[in-house]
Amino acid sequence: MSLESKWDRREILKAGAALGAAVPLAMSSLAAEAAQGPGGAALVLSVEIVSLPIVGSTQRFPVRRVYCVGRNYLEHIRELNNDEREPPFFFAKHRDMVVQNGSNVSYPTLTKDYQHEIELVVAMKSGGQNIPRERALEHVYGYGVGLDMTRRDLQTASRQKEQPWEIGKSFEQSAPCSAITPVERSGHLTAGKIQLVVNGKMRQDGDLGQMIWDVPEIIMHLSKQVGLAAGDLIYTGTPAGVGAVVAGDKLVGNIAGLGELSIGIVAA
Repeated sequence: MSLESKWDRREILKAGAALGAAVPLAMSSLAAEAAQGPGGAALVLSVEIVSLPIVGSTQRFPVRRVYCVGRNYLEHIRELNNDEREPPFFFAKHRDMVVQNGSNVSYPTLTKDYQHEIELVVAMKSGGQNIPRERALEHVYGYGVGLDMTRRDLQTASRQKEQPWEIGKSFEQSAPCSAITPVERSGHLTAGKIQLVVNGKMRQDGDLGQMIWDVPEIIMHLSKQVGLAAGDLIYTGTPAGVGAVVAGDKLVGNIAGLGELSIGIVAA
């Protein structure tokens, strides 16, 4: 079975062109993988293509990787009793954990403290390693509104044991994200309201200007750890006001200049 039979080649090229840069969409990562099955027969493994709408376009933004910044708003650091002096650190979610705007999200397993974190999302059109701060914004395609959904009790238990946070942060449907607004429409965002309303009541109400590390600094630091590339999403941290949600809750997040992200929480 050819790649074209799983995903029209013209659509792949259009998706790459939507980023405004050459995007290598490898068969192994975005459409199908071939392996040797029993008796030497070719075994084709279908892999979901994850993408987000682009505001003002019929094209879509293909997602490569998802990174998140921990503790980037001072009041949020204080409400969780964490060290205010720490440099930025990062964790990752799998791209198939991205949730489309307007979706229902199932209450996850293993937790009794499922929490919301509203965040500005940076969508990359190119990248590299060791990107200088003064060149960082050249690699940004656009911005979105995201939720870093968190199993807080599991995250806290892992931190106390000095274990990785993955069980608390990286799980099914943990990365809702709005459509991507290109920089040409939004400009580069350095200030503006970032808010989350749950069931009609304000839960988080901050400003992008409160970020400890701004977008260029985030890209600079992250690119020292990993090679960034077109299709990467970077969730940039959350302001104060995080809290628990339950089945039946309706979450609506917005960032000035980017519109809304809405999800519903449903029983598993």
